[in-house]
Amino acid sequence: MADYFNSNYPSVDALRIKAKERMPKFAFEYLDGGCFSEINLQRNTQEIRDVQLQPYYLRDYDSANMKTELFGETYDAPFGMSPIGLQGLMWPKSCEILAQASVDHNIPFVLSTVGTASIETVSDITDGKFWFQLYHPAENELRDKLLSRAWDAGCRTLVILADTPTFAYRPKEIKNGLSIPPRMTADNILQMCTHPTWSLSQLMSGSPEFKTMKSYIPKGLNMKHLAQFMDKNFSGRLTQDKIKALRDSWKGNLVIKGIVNPEEADIAVKLGLDGLIVSNHGGRQLDSGQSTIAALKTLQEYKGKIKIMMDGGLRSGADIANSLASGAEFTFLGRAPMYGVGALGSKGGDHTFTMLKQQLQQVMQQVACEQVQDFTNHLISE
Repeated sequence: MADYFNSNYPSVDALRIKAKERMPKFAFEYLDGGCFSEINLQRNTQEIRDVQLQPYYLRDYDSANMKTELFGETYDAPFGMSPIGLQGLMWPKSCEILAQASVDHNIPFVLSTVGTASIETVSDITDGKFWFQLYHPAENELRDKLLSRAWDAGCRTLVILADTPTFAYRPKEIKNGLSIPPRMTADNILQMCTHPTWSLSQLMSGSPEFKTMKSYIPKGLNMKHLAQFMDKNFSGRLTQDKIKALRDSWKGNLVIKGIVNPEEADIAVKLGLDGLIVSNHGGRQLDSGQSTIAALKTLQEYKGKIKIMMDGGLRSGADIANSLASGAEFTFLGRAPMYGVGALGSKGGDHTFTMLKQQLQQVMQQVACEQVQDFTNHLISE
């Protein structure tokens, strides 16, 4: 199904509209929303689209090759699936759907600590070729257990999260009383009743859970109290000492996500990290921060010292092209594939990845870019 494409939904915007129709409001707003006034959420995409590319029409041109090497693996496209928490709340089994689609399209899948499929399930789907994104535990014992499970499951790239030192202030989630399982308010029950496809799928799939964390929850603790458990057992703010300990214990690739300034990129290089993902958590943490593309442009001096990747705001193949032209060596998307699953269910991941590949290929052919690493030669400087 890796080439599945539904022509009724030729853009992420079209998928978003359909997903909004099919998902309960509380689930869609969790996927779609940002923090505070959602200014940075909009800024991310807007500023990516301010980038301009230079086409060359009279050059000899062979073909577009999207294959990209990253940490010793060759992927079929220069983008992967971002880590997302609570996928199964937004659409049943979406974590598994997107893991399988990532395998079918030969792109990296990043599993979140608070994903709704376990490390072992994703390992089975991906044959161990997945990345794991760690929310840093407060206690070293839990950290070591998670790292051991990920390594034993075949994971060789660990992503540590820097951009969530505190719980975000997200008005829509506060109003919706978002929890897992969903809080049974009259409004939420009405939303479920008016979205029968979602509700029946949830009934068949079972209540969404943080499957990786389930075995660490004390017996008798109801899943409704998981937020308190997570708050007690995880420490959001990274420190250099925590990173050093991870670097010493993790023998695979170590990537830090959420770097947005040269000072901390320099620290990542000095601590021996293999990659960084420029990210602002999809505009979900700091409304007054820079866009990801703006932050990316300040980190170009570190290329060659550490892999420079980016996520946040990418909604099309053209957005991926603009990010590569601006200096990203690889990109990740979260909302776009989730809109696909919300719109098309089990076929949504395949459709979205097929569409993004087609869009990116068209841009490459239009500007006469043969290799994705050559996009920087097409950037029109400001």
